[in-house]
Amino acid sequence: MSVEPERLEPEGVLHKPDWENFRDHIPTADQQGRRLWVYPRKPSGAFYTARTWVSWFLLLLFFAGPFIRLNGNPLLMINIPARKFVIFGQLFWPQDLFILAIGMVTLFVMIVLFTAVYGRIWCGWLCPQTIFMEMVFRKIEYLIEGDAPKQKALNKAPWTGSKIAKKLTKHAVFLALSFVVGNWLLMYIIGSDAWIKLVTDPPTQHLQGLAAMILFALLFYGIFARFREQACTFICPYGRFQSVLLDENSIVVSYDHKRGEERMKLRKSQSPEARREAGGGDCVDCKLCVQVCPTGIDIRNGTQLECVNCTACIDACNTVMDKVGFPRGLIRYASENNILRGEKPRFTPRLIGYTVILTLLTSLLVFLLASRDNIEANLLRAPGALFQVMPNGEVSNLYLMKVMNKTNRDVPMALRLESPEGSLTVPGDQLVVPAERIKESPVIVQLSPDRMTGASTKVVIGVYEGDQRIDTIKTSFVGPGEESR
Repeated sequence: MSVEPERLEPEGVLHKPDWENFRDHIPTADQQGRRLWVYPRKPSGAFYTARTWVSWFLLLLFFAGPFIRLNGNPLLMINIPARKFVIFGQLFWPQDLFILAIGMVTLFVMIVLFTAVYGRIWCGWLCPQTIFMEMVFRKIEYLIEGDAPKQKALNKAPWTGSKIAKKLTKHAVFLALSFVVGNWLLMYIIGSDAWIKLVTDPPTQHLQGLAAMILFALLFYGIFARFREQACTFICPYGRFQSVLLDENSIVVSYDHKRGEERMKLRKSQSPEARREAGGGDCVDCKLCVQVCPTGIDIRNGTQLECVNCTACIDACNTVMDKVGFPRGLIRYASENNILRGEKPRFTPRLIGYTVILTLLTSLLVFLLASRDNIEANLLRAPGALFQVMPNGEVSNLYLMKVMNKTNRDVPMALRLESPEGSLTVPGDQLVVPAERIKESPVIVQLSPDRMTGASTKVVIGVYEGDQRIDTIKTSFVGPGEESR
């Protein structure tokens, strides 16, 4: 015996959920909490075509990205184990973490601003989950099993040779594609060169890595073969987060209820005037907008957290409107104020505030990137070392220099004492800092007593690559006080 779930109202009154009210339940579960599989019809139309082109471009960028080089570096690489990050060809290290943090905050504010203005345009057009699900895996499913009605019929049909062949083919392709995508994501972590070496070596040399990749591929397969739209509904917090970002001026995929209600089936013998007199709106209640929705919602119920703004319902509704001779746009990109009051989008104080913050963060990020040094040199006094008085009367100090080379090439360097006049010596051969490495070297500075200004003297050292000064170091030189000279 199944017990219908109940909830406690704020007033403390227990009552049964209204299963006719979309607010009381999710569209992908029945009254017993069992999952209802979503079979979205294959969409078509101007928006779907545009989204397809955008998706192909992003997929091309994804698969070509690991092999694109800017300044000799990958386009993007997030190597957390090696603490090495490459973004648009710029190499970042843990010392640049604050720049990455500013970049992440800037990206977050940008998403907030775009959500406040354009709703969940990220989800419908740019999110990797949507692109892979709707533009890759779903298309493969349509190709092998057919459109939604054929998929339903196939799943209900007994297990015949044809059904087994289709299911095996589909899931084999899904698994292979998941493994390929997993390997491509690995290239964004370790780089394409390291990945090529990894896959060309015998698998026995990388059993742990291979096992991890297989597990990741299975996870990827599970998301797109079984979990699907529930990743957006249950896992991704963005759908819930949008509720604090959207207002009556945000442009979202909306149903024009003023024009569409009351819903009424279309009768061939009924004229538009007679339909209006009977209280009917432009919505012919064909439910095609529901049938094409990849998350199984009815957009006519209003903005919902499950809606990813994929525009499939817009294309479906426009097709129906064309057939029945009604104007397009019953479902369209619009704000609440646009539908209720006919207002055009306007710049509200909240949007102005977001824009100002985004402008300031972007300016700060650009400044930090422009002023960032590829060579970072630090000069510290050698631990426990005091000044020494040389036989010629000059005073020497021993320093330890650390130079970090953030580029992908070896950098020959030279140090010059800029002020005051004196001598600087780097023991050993020419100072060459290897690519993407830290070089440590002792440095000896000697000053004559008449160039010193008491017990502590400010010195300036120039760091040169050839004739170009790439950094300047300021430090203190310790010597005997005036009374000891």
